[in-house]
Amino acid sequence: MIPWVLLDTAQIPGGEGELRLKRRGSEFSIVLGDNELMNSRLSGSEEALATLTAERLQACSAPRVLIGGLGMGFTLRAALVAFGAEAQIVVAELVPAVVAWARGPMSEVFGTSLADPRVSIEETDVGRLLRTHRSSYDAILLDVDNGPEGLTRNANDSLYDLGGLRAARVALRPGGVLAVWSSGFNRDFRARLHKAGFHVDEIRVRANSNGRGARHCIWIATRHD
Repeated sequence: MIPWVLLDTAQIPGGEGELRLKRRGSEFSIVLGDNELMNSRLSGSEEALATLTAERLQACSAPRVLIGGLGMGFTLRAALVAFGAEAQIVVAELVPAVVAWARGPMSEVFGTSLADPRVSIEETDVGRLLRTHRSSYDAILLDVDNGPEGLTRNANDSLYDLGGLRAARVALRPGGVLAVWSSGFNRDFRARLHKAGFHVDEIRVRANSNGRGARHCIWIATRHD
């Protein structure tokens, strides 16, 4: 078997851990501690985060979309297809090295997506954008942890508590959609979404685009007024 090779490491801002980028043949993996955050072979549920959201916004001809977390670009590339030629897509990535990996050792995975004129990259905390932008986005896609709790950094808990969800609602335009990716299910989080003023669909998707692999969860939360 081909061994894993460590390509680079990066500190998460705030001193909350170290990300490791590894490669085995044509396969890439990003790891935090003992947790594999993402793998280039498993893209199905991250792609579904974009496609399921776009289905809810078919009447919006030029959607403005915020993606929290660049990762390996699966959600971004799916969003470029699903949201159409007039979309504007902002990607918030907290760890600058992740952006550098996308343009360097993982460029073959990302293809031309980062050069697409519809895309802009903000090297910042997605929570800051949510708190400082009012009625700015038609869709907000969050894939910054393994679920609705701060795995990569404790400060991310504030994205998923009631205050964070209300901030996301304010950042959305009327009828806008907040979509959250998770490796598992969480009844308390669904209840918080309702309490924050969203209509919620909980959708189970497979980790791999071929319909195999673990079952992940995507919450599609639509702002209602």
